[in-house]
Amino acid sequence: MISSGSRAETVVAGHLVASGYRILDRSWKTVNCEIDIVAIKRDVAYFIEVKYRLKSNQGSGWEYILPKKLKQMEFAAKLWVQYHKWGGDWRLLVADVSGADYSRIVLLEL
Repeated sequence: MISSGSRAETVVAGHLVASGYRILDRSWKTVNCEIDIVAIKRDVAYFIEVKYRLKSNQGSGWEYILPKKLKQMEFAAKLWVQYHKWGGDWRLLVADVSGADYSRIVLLEL
């Protein structure tokens, strides 16, 4: 059985591809960090944290990006950039996904 988080990541990846992004990595991990999705669009790499909430009363995904999580995301992105020798621009995004059918997707740049 696929977890709701994995399903949300798959839905977001499909949404990104349909929006003109190219997926470079999914669930990229090291001992110290993880990135849900790495995608590229117009020569910019995007490091995407996927946050899924079934119901809107659970809050939006971006509300769960507290300073500690933001620092972890920045660390992971810098590590990916170094490991892959990425010389271009890069940005952090949160994919806020909600609904039983994962139909609401909002991308928020941090």
